[in-house]
Amino acid sequence: MSQLIEDRTIYRGDGEHVVRLEPCGKRVRTYLGGVPVADSTRVQLMFETGHLPVYYFPVEDVRLDHLQPTDHHTHCPYKGDASYYSARAGGKIAENAAWHYRAPLPGAPRELTGLIAFYWGKMDRWLEEDDEVWVHPRDPYHRVDVLRSSRHVQVKVGGEIIADSRRPRLLFETGLPTRYYLPKVDARLDLLEDSDTTSRCPYKGVASYYSARVGQEIIKDVAWYYPLPIPECPKIENMVCFFNERVEAVIVDGEVQPKPTTPWS
Repeated sequence: MSQLIEDRTIYRGDGEHVVRLEPCGKRVRTYLGGVPVADSTRVQLMFETGHLPVYYFPVEDVRLDHLQPTDHHTHCPYKGDASYYSARAGGKIAENAAWHYRAPLPGAPRELTGLIAFYWGKMDRWLEEDDEVWVHPRDPYHRVDVLRSSRHVQVKVGGEIIADSRRPRLLFETGLPTRYYLPKVDARLDLLEDSDTTSRCPYKGVASYYSARVGQEIIKDVAWYYPLPIPECPKIENMVCFFNERVEAVIVDGEVQPKPTTPWS
């Protein structure tokens, strides 16, 4: 069944799997080889059970001269058969980087027939308005809250307390375990070594990492920090956060916190 609710197209396939398109309102651009292959103020943001959000561009706002049809096709039981295109721009080629549902299944969001989506990682750069965004579109329903706290947080590795703070900042992020960001002066920086690892978060920015050396043990990428978080998340600037999953223990107000099971375990 397809229905329109406050300009949101919702398709419920089997009562459990939901496909939803929402107008975004932002100007969104994606680049390959320095060329804007798609540029639109009319993008639709797709939310689908089990998937990250995806931008869908109106066909009219895509540089079709930079797309070449391929023989690749996929089938989605909720949306239909997708045809693929390779993107060619600025001397670069991204194979099967874009897809289009020419004939969506009955009941699927009807706008799909006029929209094209791109694999985020196959393109070089993405902008929301004039801000660069990494990893995937920002989900307007995904919250990141950072709260100052006076809770006593300790981090133990190899029997050593390598961080001890009564002035942490607690980061609460939708669907993820609580993270404890600590002032660096409250951490044993003599036991932490700079790592070459970096990662990007669409909600926080670019993270740098530390490994811990305690005795003969080295714990790779045990902690991270954001030297220059994005403006929406300033409270964690240059504070260090340890993976609950990788240290011996994170102790909060004297209680050992359970180790969460996450992609970083």
